[in-house]
Amino acid sequence: MADPSSYRPKPGQIPDSPGVYKFRDEHRRVIYVGKAKNLRQRLANYFQDLAALHPRTRTMVTTAASVEWTVVSTEVEALQLEYSWIKEFDPRFNVKYRDDKSYPYLAVTLNEEFPRVQVMRGAKKKGVRYFGPYGHAWAIRETVDLMLRVFPVRTCSAGVFKNAARTGRPCLLGYIGKCSAPCVGRVTPEEHRELADDFCDFMAGRTGTYIRRLEKDMMAAAEEMEYERAARLRDDVEALKRAMEKSAVVLADATDADLIAVAEDELEAAVQIFHVRGGRVRGQRGWVTDKVENVDTSGLVEHALQQLYGEETGDSVPKEVLVPALPEHPDAVSQWLAGRRGSQVSLRIPQRGDKKDLMATVQRNAQQALGLHKTKRASDLTTRSRALEEIAEALGLDTAPLRIECFDISHLQGDDVVASMVVFEDGLARKSEYRRFQIKGFEGQDDVRSMHEVIGRRFKRYLQEKERTGEWEETPAPTGPVPAPQNDTTDPGAASGITAPDPDAEPREDDGRPKRFAYPPQLVVVDGGQPQVAAAKRALDELGIDDIAVCGLAKRLEEVWLPDDDDPVVLPRSSEGLYLLQRVRDEAHRFAITYQRAKRAKRIRSGPLDAVAGLGETRKQALIKHFGSVKKLKQATIDEICEVPGIGRRTAESVAVALASAAPAAPAVNTATGEIIEEDDGGTTT
Repeated sequence: MADPSSYRPKPGQIPDSPGVYKFRDEHRRVIYVGKAKNLRQRLANYFQDLAALHPRTRTMVTTAASVEWTVVSTEVEALQLEYSWIKEFDPRFNVKYRDDKSYPYLAVTLNEEFPRVQVMRGAKKKGVRYFGPYGHAWAIRETVDLMLRVFPVRTCSAGVFKNAARTGRPCLLGYIGKCSAPCVGRVTPEEHRELADDFCDFMAGRTGTYIRRLEKDMMAAAEEMEYERAARLRDDVEALKRAMEKSAVVLADATDADLIAVAEDELEAAVQIFHVRGGRVRGQRGWVTDKVENVDTSGLVEHALQQLYGEETGDSVPKEVLVPALPEHPDAVSQWLAGRRGSQVSLRIPQRGDKKDLMATVQRNAQQALGLHKTKRASDLTTRSRALEEIAEALGLDTAPLRIECFDISHLQGDDVVASMVVFEDGLARKSEYRRFQIKGFEGQDDVRSMHEVIGRRFKRYLQEKERTGEWEETPAPTGPVPAPQNDTTDPGAASGITAPDPDAEPREDDGRPKRFAYPPQLVVVDGGQPQVAAAKRALDELGIDDIAVCGLAKRLEEVWLPDDDDPVVLPRSSEGLYLLQRVRDEAHRFAITYQRAKRAKRIRSGPLDAVAGLGETRKQALIKHFGSVKKLKQATIDEICEVPGIGRRTAESVAVALASAAPAAPAVNTATGEIIEEDDGGTTT
């Protein structure tokens, strides 16, 4: 534990202007980012008597080993830089909201020649107009189905669109009037874009004007005795009204606003957001966070605003943002929001009327979300803790194995031999830490030898990283031969060690950024019995690693094998520990076989042109397109091959040699009739 006075800057060194500061630990990892209107005053608060600090702040300053700052011109710049650094460095002592789901949006791809309406999730793309988020994707599809009657905008994928344009026949929606069929030229690009703009205007809340216009056209058609047209317009109006009824009116003045509420206790906080557009609730979302820093409600609100609008621009930032408490510097936050939107944004606390009543509803949702999160987490934590304790007791471990790595070997009759490594932390899968290996040390089928190679390669990387960073004491010299490094598909960085000063902290690169691969496990699980366990243990012994437990789980009787034990450990069938080991083993098997199948499929798809050095995918496609098939290309002369754009004589000669030396492909068989399908110049015959 560091003494804050050992790295405290002198008072005269700290400027009294706005800025952003970073605390780093002894390994130069960024552990906290903050901003201040006056850097000198703010940093002085961290270097007072430790007994006077909040426990979370005290933990942070004693973990840190240095502090640095960057001066900016205004508070708005400080807010922007703080957000950027939090996203970049992911500091462990900053509040980080975890979105409780991946929300679907209704998206209109205005960046395409013919805009498309579709459901989208994930990161937002430039040139796409988004509406939502919605609680469920089916709610979007119901709304779109009603609106396509009035706004027949394209909804098909690029492949379907191109196929329809090629054949000259629209899809089913084009025939039933729910698509204007721009693929076959029924409307011009300008007319289709106008439909898409009208669709966006209606979804943005400008509904009354459009419905009144349709009603006026309906009455005019009836007066002119165009009753069929009047009936269609009447049905259009009803469809739009039904679409509007799906979101209740909550604010009568057609307000565009986001309402943010916070529910918190000493350890955690939940944030709920209602998106109101045109006076109607268009979407709802929520986050939960651990309060790892000393932060009050106003601080939580500021972090939520950064999370919500940090990547948004234009109309995605509403004219009005209603919050339960104002941030510490509300004017700076308002200016930042206005910069994101491009016009003035009102940030305030609702005091009376409908907006205050709606804020109370959002607050109740936040309280319920926090209660539900705590209930789920308590249940999950209890079960996972019991499972880890049972594993530790059965294997004779000193502590529960908070990080478990499992390895599996997969192949098809000795071909395409691969291995997988999956990671479970605190009983939960960490898919971002999964790794795949290709077995390159030998040819053929030998699961035991493969397991020895994979374990050796994985932990050799760990020792190299450990020696490079110098974060922990050096390990004793290896007691056996160290295998030569092999090229594999894992990341070049291995990991830190289980004796790290704080195993809960995310390890970092030298510049403070998070590393993709962290530290070694407390337990290595191999898919197999005694031979595989012995191979894994031997690989660790050769590297001088003696502080990582090893076990194997055999599929036949679900027995747990330990090194140097003649008899397996048998866990009860109802054991939570056995269930967790089975989940880890099954996940490793799934990950390995998926990789092995992908490699096999890639090998099967390879053709004689793949053997031509320097012939890329583009020129391969050009050759096939020019001649029509590999068979016709094989019959072509070198001069004919040279006629293909981009193919020189040397390449043409290489192509001819490769095709001439390629083994003839096995004949294709019609599985229905058993007949051999032979290819000729005109196609295929049987």
